[in-house]
Amino acid sequence: MHNLIVQGKILYWGTSEWNAQQITEAHGIAKQFGLTPPTMEQPEYNLFRREKIEKDYLPLYDKFGLGTTIWSPLASGILTGKYSKGIPADSRLNLENYQWLKEQFDNAEGRSQIKIADKLKKLAVDLGVSVHHLALLWCAKNENVSTIILGASRLEQLKDNLQVIDKKLDFTDDIIEKIEAIVQSKPVPDKTF
Repeated sequence: MHNLIVQGKILYWGTSEWNAQQITEAHGIAKQFGLTPPTMEQPEYNLFRREKIEKDYLPLYDKFGLGTTIWSPLASGILTGKYSKGIPADSRLNLENYQWLKEQFDNAEGRSQIKIADKLKKLAVDLGVSVHHLALLWCAKNENVSTIILGASRLEQLKDNLQVIDKKLDFTDDIIEKIEAIVQSKPVPDKTF
């Protein structure tokens, strides 16, 4: 990766789903051998998957200037509310190659997350946004999120998700507390921070 940067073929490089120790080790090796370290990480991040961004990587943001390009901000569609009444016929979960994802929905955790999304939907309506826009805005609110990858499977989904750019939602402490009360997924920080 360092050689590609030196050759001008890429501007930077990053990792995907590495843990904090692996990223730290990569920086140590890069420093030891005069190489370019990774500058970003691509973790899953949404209201249900928060550990890496909000806990594990905390020392890395300042120490290395780590940026993040998150994926699955809508928790594979759960945070759109579309699975409230089962799996729609046109859902990717009905495609043969996505059986593994369908299995994730068909368990206690998946059903619990769908119920949480339904509760979030009520809050979102009160705030004047859709539940998936609320979830995207919540992700973007985190100062350690550099970029959000949208996983739309249809053009209209992408257009709708991009409308969030024009939406303004002031995440007051009250709104954050309401979201946290519904989701109850905030990681407990280590005592060393």
